Amino acid sequence: METQFLTDEKGNRTAVLLPIKKYNKLLEKLEDLEDVRLYDEAKREDDGYRIAIDEAFKIIEEKRKTAK
Repeated sequence: METQFLTDEKGNRTAVLLPIKKYNKLLEKLEDLEDVRLYDEAKREDDGYRIAIDEAFKIIEEKRKTAK
């Protein structure tokens, strides 16, 4: 099944229908981009304070959950 588009009476695309595998891959890529955004934000706010990588991932996951 390929990507399908729903259109209105004028032929304008109004929605899209994706195979679930494609949709899930899209979500994964969005999560990766969010991780990059959070990393970039942290770099801009760098005050010299450092934390362990495990703690950083924990903070990122918490922010990701609250962003949904």
